[in-house]
Amino acid sequence: MNKKQNIRHFCTAKETQLKISELKSIAFSDNYKNNLPEIILDVQKTFQIIEGFGGAFTEAAASTFYKMPAQIQNEILNAYFNVKIGHGYSICRTHINSCDFSLGNYAYTEIDGDVNLEHFSIERDRRALIPLIKAAMLTSETGFKLFASPWSPPAWMKTNGKMNEGGKLKPEYRDAWAKYYARYIQEYEKENIPIWGITVQNEPAAVQSWDSCIYSAEEERDFVRDYLGPVMHQNKLSNVKIIVWDHNRDLMYERAKTVYDDPEASKYVWGTGFHWYCNGNYDNLQKLHDEFPDKKLLFTEGCVEGGTHSGSWNAGERYAHSIINDLNKWCVGWVDWNIILDETGGPNHVGNFCSAPIIANTKTGELHYQSSFFYIGHFARFIRPGAKRIVCNTVCEELETTAFQNPDGSIAVVVLNCTEENIDFVLNLNGKHAEANSLPHSINTFHISKEEIINK
Repeated sequence: MNKKQNIRHFCTAKETQLKISELKSIAFSDNYKNNLPEIILDVQKTFQIIEGFGGAFTEAAASTFYKMPAQIQNEILNAYFNVKIGHGYSICRTHINSCDFSLGNYAYTEIDGDVNLEHFSIERDRRALIPLIKAAMLTSETGFKLFASPWSPPAWMKTNGKMNEGGKLKPEYRDAWAKYYARYIQEYEKENIPIWGITVQNEPAAVQSWDSCIYSAEEERDFVRDYLGPVMHQNKLSNVKIIVWDHNRDLMYERAKTVYDDPEASKYVWGTGFHWYCNGNYDNLQKLHDEFPDKKLLFTEGCVEGGTHSGSWNAGERYAHSIINDLNKWCVGWVDWNIILDETGGPNHVGNFCSAPIIANTKTGELHYQSSFFYIGHFARFIRPGAKRIVCNTVCEELETTAFQNPDGSIAVVVLNCTEENIDFVLNLNGKHAEANSLPHSINTFHISKEEIINK
Protein backbone atom coordinates (compact mmCIF):
# COMPACT_ATOMS: atom_id res chain seq x y z
CA MET A 1 0.00 0.00 0.00
CA ASN A 2 1.30 3.46 -0.86
CA LYS A 3 2.10 5.79 2.01
CA LYS A 4 1.01 9.42 2.25
CA GLN A 5 1.95 11.54 -0.79
CA ASN A 6 4.98 13.18 0.79
CA ILE A 7 6.90 14.15 -2.36
CA ARG A 8 5.84 17.52 -3.74
CA HIS A 9 6.47 18.06 -7.46
CA PHE A 10 7.18 21.49 -8.98
CA CYS A 11 7.59 21.93 -12.74
CA THR A 12 8.50 24.53 -15.36
CA ALA A 13 8.03 23.40 -18.96
CA LYS A 14 8.32 24.90 -22.42
CA GLU A 15 5.13 25.73 -24.31
CA THR A 16 2.99 25.23 -21.20
CA GLN A 17 1.66 27.45 -18.44
CA LEU A 18 3.83 25.63 -15.89
CA LYS A 19 6.22 28.03 -14.16
CA ILE A 20 7.51 26.58 -10.88
CA SER A 21 3.96 25.21 -10.70
CA GLU A 22 3.07 22.56 -8.15
CA LEU A 23 1.73 19.37 -9.72
CA LYS A 24 0.15 16.35 -8.04
CA SER A 25 2.32 14.95 -5.27
CA ILE A 26 3.82 11.48 -5.56
CA ALA A 27 4.81 8.88 -2.99
CA PHE A 28 7.27 6.06 -2.47
CA SER A 29 5.78 2.62 -2.97
CA ASP A 30 6.66 -0.81 -1.62
CA ASN A 31 5.19 -2.46 -4.72
CA TYR A 32 7.20 -0.98 -7.59
CA LYS A 33 7.40 -3.42 -10.52
CA ASN A 34 8.12 -1.30 -13.62
CA ASN A 35 11.49 -1.08 -15.33
CA LEU A 36 12.08 2.67 -15.64
CA PRO A 37 15.33 4.67 -15.46
CA GLU A 38 16.22 5.35 -11.85
CA ILE A 39 17.53 8.39 -10.03
CA ILE A 40 19.25 6.88 -7.00
CA LEU A 41 19.48 9.00 -3.84
CA ASP A 42 21.67 8.31 -0.81
CA VAL A 43 21.63 10.64 2.20
CA GLN A 44 24.43 8.74 3.92
CA LYS A 45 27.09 10.19 1.60
CA THR A 46 27.28 14.00 1.66
CA PHE A 47 29.47 16.55 -0.07
CA GLN A 48 29.67 20.38 0.07
CA ILE A 49 27.48 22.71 2.10
CA ILE A 50 25.57 25.34 0.13
CA GLU A 51 26.01 29.08 0.73
CA GLY A 52 23.09 29.92 -1.54
CA PHE A 53 21.88 31.34 -4.83
CA GLY A 54 21.42 34.94 -5.92
CA GLY A 55 22.13 37.75 -8.32
CA ALA A 56 23.95 41.07 -8.61
CA PHE A 57 23.08 44.60 -7.58
CA THR A 58 24.52 47.00 -10.15
CA GLU A 59 24.00 50.67 -10.84
CA ALA A 60 22.22 49.64 -14.05
CA ALA A 61 19.83 47.38 -12.14
CA ALA A 62 19.22 50.08 -9.53
CA SER A 63 18.64 52.77 -12.16
CA THR A 64 16.13 50.52 -13.91
CA PHE A 65 14.44 49.58 -10.63
CA TYR A 66 13.74 53.18 -9.65
CA LYS A 67 12.22 53.98 -13.04
CA MET A 68 9.43 51.48 -12.35
CA PRO A 69 6.16 52.18 -10.47
CA ALA A 70 6.22 51.48 -6.73
CA GLN A 71 4.04 48.38 -6.97
CA ILE A 72 6.31 46.95 -9.64
CA GLN A 73 9.35 47.64 -7.46
CA ASN A 74 7.69 45.63 -4.69
CA GLU A 75 6.96 42.82 -7.13
CA ILE A 76 10.63 42.64 -8.13
CA LEU A 77 11.82 42.61 -4.52
CA ASN A 78 9.38 39.88 -3.54
CA ALA A 79 10.19 37.80 -6.62
CA TYR A 80 13.84 37.63 -5.66
CA PHE A 81 14.10 38.11 -1.91
CA ASN A 82 10.85 36.96 -0.29
CA VAL A 83 11.54 33.46 1.03
CA LYS A 84 7.81 32.54 1.13
CA ILE A 85 6.59 33.64 -2.29
CA GLY A 86 9.86 34.28 -4.18
CA HIS A 87 13.33 32.85 -4.68
CA GLY A 88 14.64 33.81 -1.25
CA TYR A 89 18.03 34.84 -2.62
CA SER A 90 20.75 34.24 -0.03
CA ILE A 91 24.05 35.34 -1.61
CA CYS A 92 24.46 38.39 -3.86
CA ARG A 93 27.13 40.49 -5.53
CA THR A 94 27.81 44.16 -6.14
CA HIS A 95 30.63 46.26 -7.60
CA ILE A 96 33.41 48.41 -6.10
CA ASN A 97 33.75 51.54 -8.28
CA SER A 98 32.00 51.35 -11.64
CA CYS A 99 31.50 48.35 -13.90
CA ASP A 100 30.16 48.04 -17.44
CA PHE A 101 26.65 47.95 -15.97
CA SER A 102 27.09 51.41 -14.48
CA LEU A 103 25.90 54.62 -16.08
CA GLY A 104 29.52 55.68 -16.62
CA ASN A 105 33.00 55.33 -15.18
CA TYR A 106 33.42 56.43 -11.56
CA ALA A 107 35.69 55.80 -8.58
CA TYR A 108 35.31 56.64 -4.90
CA THR A 109 38.26 58.98 -5.10
CA GLU A 110 39.30 60.51 -8.41
CA ILE A 111 41.87 62.89 -6.96
CA ASP A 112 45.23 62.05 -8.48
CA GLY A 113 47.63 60.68 -5.85
CA ASP A 114 45.07 60.44 -3.04
CA VAL A 115 46.90 57.50 -1.44
CA ASN A 116 45.54 58.34 2.01
CA LEU A 117 41.99 58.21 0.63
CA GLU A 118 41.18 61.61 2.08
CA HIS A 119 38.60 62.23 -0.65
CA PHE A 120 37.07 58.73 -0.56
CA SER A 121 33.27 58.88 -0.85
CA ILE A 122 30.53 56.38 -1.73
CA GLU A 123 28.07 59.20 -2.41
CA ARG A 124 27.55 57.97 -5.98
CA ASP A 125 26.30 54.62 -4.64
CA ARG A 126 23.82 56.39 -2.36
CA ARG A 127 21.85 57.63 -5.37
CA ALA A 128 20.30 54.27 -6.28
CA LEU A 129 22.59 51.30 -5.64
CA ILE A 130 22.62 51.44 -1.84
CA PRO A 131 18.86 52.14 -1.60
CA LEU A 132 18.16 49.06 -3.76
CA ILE A 133 20.38 46.86 -1.58
CA LYS A 134 18.66 48.17 1.55
CA ALA A 135 15.21 47.57 0.04
CA ALA A 136 16.21 43.98 -0.71
CA MET A 137 17.49 43.56 2.84
CA LEU A 138 14.15 44.73 4.20
CA THR A 139 12.27 42.30 1.97
CA SER A 140 14.39 39.30 2.95
CA GLU A 141 13.34 37.69 6.22
CA THR A 142 16.36 35.39 6.28
CA GLY A 143 18.94 37.90 4.98
CA PHE A 144 21.61 37.38 2.34
CA LYS A 145 25.39 37.47 2.11
CA LEU A 146 26.83 40.23 -0.06
CA PHE A 147 30.23 40.19 -1.76
CA ALA A 148 31.80 42.95 -3.82
CA SER A 149 34.10 42.96 -6.84
CA PRO A 150 36.21 45.72 -8.39
CA TRP A 151 36.27 46.05 -12.18
CA SER A 152 39.04 48.65 -12.05
CA PRO A 153 41.01 50.79 -9.63
CA PRO A 154 40.74 54.57 -10.12
CA ALA A 155 42.32 55.71 -13.38
CA TRP A 156 45.18 57.46 -11.58
CA MET A 157 46.32 54.17 -10.05
CA LYS A 158 46.68 52.44 -13.42
CA THR A 159 49.38 52.09 -16.05
CA ASN A 160 47.08 53.18 -18.89
CA GLY A 161 45.64 56.14 -16.98
CA LYS A 162 42.01 55.11 -17.48
CA MET A 163 39.50 52.68 -16.01
CA ASN A 164 38.58 51.07 -19.32
CA GLU A 165 40.60 48.89 -21.70
CA GLY A 166 42.69 46.92 -19.25
CA GLY A 167 45.91 48.37 -17.98
CA LYS A 168 47.50 47.28 -14.72
CA LEU A 169 47.71 48.51 -11.17
CA LYS A 170 50.88 50.57 -10.76
CA PRO A 171 53.19 48.89 -8.21
CA GLU A 172 53.49 52.09 -6.16
CA TYR A 173 49.72 52.06 -5.54
CA ARG A 174 49.33 48.46 -4.36
CA ASP A 175 49.19 49.47 -0.70
CA ALA A 176 46.69 52.28 -1.36
CA TRP A 177 44.54 49.97 -3.46
CA ALA A 178 44.50 47.33 -0.71
CA LYS A 179 43.41 49.98 1.78
CA TYR A 180 40.71 51.01 -0.69
CA TYR A 181 38.93 47.64 -0.25
CA ALA A 182 39.04 48.01 3.53
CA ARG A 183 37.70 51.56 3.34
CA TYR A 184 34.89 50.44 1.04
CA ILE A 185 33.85 47.72 3.49
CA GLN A 186 33.97 50.18 6.39
CA GLU A 187 31.87 52.76 4.54
CA TYR A 188 29.25 50.16 3.62
CA GLU A 189 29.17 48.98 7.23
CA LYS A 190 28.31 52.56 8.21
CA GLU A 191 25.32 52.19 5.90
CA ASN A 192 24.39 49.01 7.82
CA ILE A 193 25.29 46.89 4.81
CA PRO A 194 27.73 44.17 5.89
CA ILE A 195 30.13 42.91 3.24
CA TRP A 196 30.57 39.13 3.49
CA GLY A 197 33.35 38.84 0.91
CA ILE A 198 35.42 40.50 -1.80
CA THR A 199 36.93 39.23 -5.00
CA VAL A 200 40.37 40.55 -5.87
CA GLN A 201 39.50 41.55 -9.43
CA ASN A 202 36.69 40.89 -11.86
CA GLU A 203 38.02 39.02 -14.91
CA PRO A 204 41.73 39.74 -14.38
CA ALA A 205 42.75 38.13 -17.69
CA ALA A 206 40.48 40.18 -19.97
CA VAL A 207 41.22 43.55 -21.57
CA GLN A 208 37.69 44.87 -22.00
CA SER A 209 36.38 48.03 -23.65
CA TRP A 210 34.78 48.71 -20.26
CA ASP A 211 36.20 48.92 -16.73
CA SER A 212 38.96 46.29 -16.45
CA CYS A 213 42.38 45.65 -14.96
CA ILE A 214 44.90 42.91 -15.72
CA TYR A 215 46.74 40.71 -13.22
CA SER A 216 48.94 37.74 -13.96
CA ALA A 217 48.52 34.80 -11.58
CA GLU A 218 51.74 35.81 -9.83
CA GLU A 219 50.66 39.44 -9.53
CA GLU A 220 47.35 38.45 -7.97
CA ARG A 221 49.15 36.08 -5.58
CA ASP A 222 51.64 38.73 -4.52
CA PHE A 223 48.96 41.41 -4.11
CA VAL A 224 46.93 39.15 -1.82
CA ARG A 225 49.96 37.97 0.14
CA ASP A 226 51.79 41.25 0.60
CA TYR A 227 49.02 43.85 0.57
CA LEU A 228 45.36 42.87 0.58
CA GLY A 229 45.52 40.07 3.13
CA PRO A 230 47.65 41.98 5.66
CA VAL A 231 45.56 45.17 5.25
CA MET A 232 42.34 43.27 5.89
CA HIS A 233 43.81 41.85 9.08
CA GLN A 234 45.19 45.19 10.20
CA ASN A 235 41.71 46.68 9.83
CA LYS A 236 40.07 43.84 11.77
CA LEU A 237 38.38 42.58 8.62
CA SER A 238 39.83 39.08 8.59
CA ASN A 239 36.26 37.70 8.73
CA VAL A 240 35.61 39.07 5.23
CA LYS A 241 36.18 36.31 2.66
CA ILE A 242 38.82 36.91 -0.03
CA ILE A 243 38.05 35.24 -3.37
CA VAL A 244 40.61 34.91 -6.18
CA TRP A 245 40.31 34.60 -9.96
CA ASP A 246 36.65 35.64 -10.53
CA HIS A 247 36.94 34.72 -14.20
CA ASN A 248 36.16 31.76 -16.44
CA ARG A 249 36.33 28.05 -15.62
CA ASP A 250 38.89 27.38 -18.38
CA LEU A 251 41.91 28.79 -16.51
CA MET A 252 40.63 28.59 -12.94
CA TYR A 253 42.76 25.62 -11.91
CA GLU A 254 46.08 27.12 -12.99
CA ARG A 255 45.26 30.57 -11.65
CA ALA A 256 44.08 29.41 -8.24
CA LYS A 257 46.89 26.87 -7.88
CA THR A 258 49.46 29.64 -8.25
CA VAL A 259 47.93 31.37 -5.23
CA TYR A 260 47.26 28.26 -3.16
CA ASP A 261 50.77 26.86 -3.66
CA ASP A 262 52.08 29.85 -1.72
CA PRO A 263 51.19 29.23 1.95
CA GLU A 264 51.48 32.91 2.88
CA ALA A 265 49.08 33.95 0.13
CA SER A 266 46.79 30.95 0.55
CA LYS A 267 46.14 31.57 4.23
CA TYR A 268 44.20 34.73 3.36
CA VAL A 269 42.02 33.15 0.65
CA TRP A 270 38.59 31.60 1.22
CA GLY A 271 38.15 30.26 -2.30
CA THR A 272 37.95 30.69 -6.06
CA GLY A 273 35.27 32.56 -7.99
CA PHE A 274 34.47 31.66 -11.56
CA HIS A 275 32.30 32.62 -14.56
CA TRP A 276 30.83 30.63 -17.46
CA TYR A 277 31.98 32.56 -20.56
CA CYS A 278 33.84 29.54 -21.95
CA ASN A 279 33.00 26.03 -23.14
CA GLY A 280 32.05 23.98 -20.09
CA ASN A 281 35.34 23.05 -18.37
CA TYR A 282 33.45 21.70 -15.34
CA ASP A 283 36.21 19.19 -14.61
CA ASN A 284 38.44 22.08 -13.54
CA LEU A 285 36.22 22.50 -10.48
CA GLN A 286 36.76 18.88 -9.55
CA LYS A 287 40.52 19.15 -10.08
CA LEU A 288 40.74 22.23 -7.91
CA HIS A 289 38.63 20.67 -5.16
CA ASP A 290 40.61 17.43 -5.21
CA GLU A 291 43.93 19.24 -4.78
CA PHE A 292 42.71 21.95 -2.39
CA PRO A 293 39.64 20.50 -0.61
CA ASP A 294 39.66 23.19 2.09
CA LYS A 295 39.11 25.95 -0.47
CA LYS A 296 35.63 26.86 -1.69
CA LEU A 297 34.30 27.19 -5.23
CA LEU A 298 31.75 29.94 -5.97
CA PHE A 299 30.09 30.78 -9.28
CA THR A 300 30.25 34.57 -9.22
CA GLU A 301 28.80 35.64 -12.59
CA GLY A 302 26.91 34.41 -15.61
CA CYS A 303 24.43 35.94 -18.04
CA VAL A 304 23.25 35.53 -21.62
CA GLU A 305 25.17 38.07 -23.66
CA GLY A 306 24.10 40.15 -26.65
CA GLY A 307 20.74 41.67 -25.76
CA THR A 308 17.63 40.68 -23.81
CA HIS A 309 16.91 37.38 -25.65
CA SER A 310 13.26 37.89 -24.74
CA GLY A 311 11.26 34.67 -24.78
CA SER A 312 14.29 32.41 -25.18
CA TRP A 313 13.81 29.01 -23.54
CA ASN A 314 17.46 28.18 -24.14
CA ALA A 315 18.43 30.84 -21.60
CA GLY A 316 16.77 28.93 -18.77
CA GLU A 317 18.24 25.63 -19.88
CA ARG A 318 21.70 27.18 -20.05
CA TYR A 319 21.31 28.35 -16.46
CA ALA A 320 20.14 24.98 -15.18
CA HIS A 321 22.78 23.00 -17.08
CA SER A 322 25.48 25.19 -15.59
CA ILE A 323 24.06 25.12 -12.07
CA ILE A 324 23.68 21.34 -11.99
CA ASN A 325 27.15 20.69 -13.35
CA ASP A 326 28.76 23.28 -11.08
CA LEU A 327 26.99 21.92 -8.00
CA ASN A 328 27.94 18.36 -8.85
CA LYS A 329 31.60 19.46 -8.96
CA TRP A 330 31.66 20.99 -5.44
CA CYS A 331 30.43 24.53 -6.13
CA VAL A 332 28.96 26.05 -2.93
CA GLY A 333 26.89 28.84 -4.48
CA TRP A 334 25.69 30.24 -7.78
CA VAL A 335 25.31 33.98 -8.38
CA ASP A 336 23.60 35.36 -11.46
CA TRP A 337 24.61 38.71 -12.95
CA ASN A 338 22.15 41.69 -13.01
CA ILE A 339 18.91 40.96 -11.17
CA ILE A 340 17.04 43.24 -13.58
CA LEU A 341 17.80 45.20 -16.74
CA ASP A 342 15.74 47.49 -18.94
CA GLU A 343 14.10 46.79 -22.28
CA THR A 344 17.43 47.20 -24.12
CA GLY A 345 19.39 44.84 -21.87
CA GLY A 346 21.03 47.82 -20.21
CA PRO A 347 21.78 50.53 -19.37
CA ASN A 348 25.43 49.84 -20.10
CA HIS A 349 27.92 52.63 -20.67
CA VAL A 350 29.80 50.79 -23.44
CA GLY A 351 26.86 49.10 -25.19
CA ASN A 352 27.54 45.63 -23.73
CA PHE A 353 23.85 44.76 -23.52
CA CYS A 354 22.85 41.46 -21.91
CA SER A 355 19.86 39.56 -20.64
CA ALA A 356 18.59 39.24 -17.07
CA PRO A 357 15.99 36.94 -15.48
CA ILE A 358 13.63 39.92 -15.21
CA ILE A 359 13.50 42.54 -17.95
CA ALA A 360 11.76 45.73 -16.82
CA ASN A 361 10.28 47.84 -19.59
CA THR A 362 10.82 51.37 -18.32
CA LYS A 363 8.58 52.79 -21.06
CA THR A 364 5.48 50.70 -20.33
CA GLY A 365 6.07 49.85 -16.67
CA GLU A 366 5.78 46.12 -17.41
CA LEU A 367 7.92 43.21 -16.23
CA HIS A 368 8.96 40.34 -18.48
CA TYR A 369 10.00 37.19 -16.63
CA GLN A 370 12.53 35.23 -18.66
CA SER A 371 12.87 31.44 -18.60
CA SER A 372 16.09 31.95 -16.63
CA PHE A 373 14.07 33.41 -13.74
CA PHE A 374 12.01 30.25 -13.36
CA TYR A 375 14.91 27.88 -13.91
CA ILE A 376 17.12 29.43 -11.23
CA GLY A 377 14.08 29.41 -8.95
CA HIS A 378 13.99 25.62 -9.05
CA PHE A 379 17.28 25.68 -7.15
CA ALA A 380 17.08 28.83 -5.03
CA ARG A 381 13.62 28.13 -3.60
CA PHE A 382 14.22 24.53 -2.60
CA ILE A 383 17.97 24.20 -1.88
CA ARG A 384 18.47 26.45 1.10
CA PRO A 385 21.67 27.75 2.75
CA GLY A 386 23.28 25.02 4.83
CA ALA A 387 21.98 22.23 2.58
CA LYS A 388 24.38 19.35 1.90
CA ARG A 389 24.72 17.72 -1.48
CA ILE A 390 23.90 14.01 -1.41
CA VAL A 391 24.44 11.17 -3.86
CA CYS A 392 22.14 11.58 -6.87
CA ASN A 393 22.95 9.19 -9.67
CA THR A 394 21.14 8.25 -12.87
CA VAL A 395 21.98 6.15 -15.91
CA CYS A 396 19.51 8.12 -18.04
CA GLU A 397 21.71 10.37 -20.17
CA GLU A 398 18.75 12.52 -21.15
CA LEU A 399 18.24 13.72 -17.58
CA GLU A 400 20.63 15.96 -15.63
CA THR A 401 20.20 15.76 -11.87
CA THR A 402 21.43 16.96 -8.50
CA ALA A 403 20.08 16.60 -4.96
CA PHE A 404 20.56 18.23 -1.56
CA GLN A 405 19.39 17.61 1.99
CA ASN A 406 18.29 20.83 3.65
CA PRO A 407 18.98 21.78 7.26
CA ASP A 408 15.35 20.90 8.09
CA GLY A 409 15.95 17.33 6.89
CA SER A 410 13.97 17.57 3.65
CA ILE A 411 15.51 16.62 0.30
CA ALA A 412 15.33 18.64 -2.93
CA VAL A 413 15.96 16.75 -6.17
CA VAL A 414 16.29 18.80 -9.36
CA VAL A 415 15.76 17.05 -12.71
CA LEU A 416 16.52 18.82 -16.01
CA ASN A 417 15.25 17.55 -19.35
CA CYS A 418 16.58 19.47 -22.38
CA THR A 419 15.21 16.97 -24.91
CA GLU A 420 12.03 16.81 -26.99
CA GLU A 421 11.06 13.61 -25.16
CA ASN A 422 8.56 12.96 -22.38
CA ILE A 423 10.57 10.85 -19.93
CA ASP A 424 9.22 8.57 -17.20
CA PHE A 425 11.60 7.65 -14.38
CA VAL A 426 11.65 6.70 -10.71
CA LEU A 427 13.20 8.22 -7.62
CA ASN A 428 14.95 5.52 -5.58
CA LEU A 429 15.60 6.26 -1.92
CA ASN A 430 16.87 3.35 0.15
CA GLY A 431 15.24 0.88 -2.20
CA LYS A 432 11.83 2.58 -2.13
CA HIS A 433 10.56 3.85 -5.47
CA ALA A 434 8.41 6.77 -6.56
CA GLU A 435 7.34 7.04 -10.20
CA ALA A 436 7.69 10.46 -11.79
CA ASN A 437 7.67 12.19 -15.14
CA SER A 438 9.63 14.90 -16.93
CA LEU A 439 7.96 16.81 -19.75
CA PRO A 440 9.96 17.83 -22.85
CA HIS A 441 12.21 20.85 -22.20
CA SER A 442 11.34 21.00 -18.53
CA ILE A 443 12.91 21.39 -15.13
CA ASN A 444 11.43 19.63 -12.12
CA THR A 445 12.08 19.89 -8.41
CA PHE A 446 10.92 17.11 -6.11
CA HIS A 447 10.70 18.07 -2.45
CA ILE A 448 10.80 15.02 -0.18
CA SER A 449 9.58 15.71 3.33
CA LYS A 450 11.67 14.98 6.40
CA GLU A 451 8.95 12.58 7.61
CA GLU A 452 9.20 10.53 4.44
CA ILE A 453 12.97 10.20 4.87
CA ILE A 454 12.64 9.21 8.54
CA ASN A 455 10.12 6.56 7.54
CA LYS A 456 12.70 5.02 5.27
